[in-house]
Amino acid sequence: MVVEDEAPLANLVGSYLERDGFEVTITGDGADAVGLARQVDPDVVVLDLGLPHLDGVEVCRQLRTFSDAYVVMLTARTEEVDTLIGLSVGADDYMSKPFSPRELTARIQAMLRRPRTHTPRPAESVPGTPARNFGDLAIDVDGREVTVGGVPVALTRTEFDVLAALSQDPAVVLSRTQLIEAVWGPSWVGDEQLVNVHIGHLRRKLGDDATEGRYVRTVRGVGYRMGTGQ
Repeated sequence: MVVEDEAPLANLVGSYLERDGFEVTITGDGADAVGLARQVDPDVVVLDLGLPHLDGVEVCRQLRTFSDAYVVMLTARTEEVDTLIGLSVGADDYMSKPFSPRELTARIQAMLRRPRTHTPRPAESVPGTPARNFGDLAIDVDGREVTVGGVPVALTRTEFDVLAALSQDPAVVLSRTQLIEAVWGPSWVGDEQLVNVHIGHLRRKLGDDATEGRYVRTVRGVGYRMGTGQ
């Protein structure tokens, strides 16, 4: 679904996506976008920040109450605060205007190679990956569920994927480049500061912070690794 009030840009993006085999729904109104998303259940939403009636931040906030679609935020304003606000309500990525439609479609293709939802295993199948535990933090990779002290923590798919990548080899420090490749894919092109923003959201939701680093530790000049939970 493309939510963009500049009709020529919306149609251009839609044509590129259709050329890549996507079904595309276009709207230029924020309020309409929420209702449309309920109807069409999109896999990806390309969402402009500046929209009539509801801005992109509020559209994303409402989408996150019922949809696990990947959200790519488009913004003509490059100030860092706009990016942080957009990502804080559950956007997975962002692009600043002007942008390349080819780059946008490449990012979307990379997103869709990541699992959208958990498919339950048949009863006769072998047991899955055991939960990864770090003190009170438990990560069920197969079920894509996270709890702290037994209480479920609501993460976006991107936040979960970052946590899963870090916890796969918890003693190994991953650079931002390595996390980008693990989560967004090697073909992704953009600002690696995106990793820092998602790490910040993860820490907030897990009740952690950069100083304590109980669950996610910063290794200065290198990247991030898992903490012990202590």
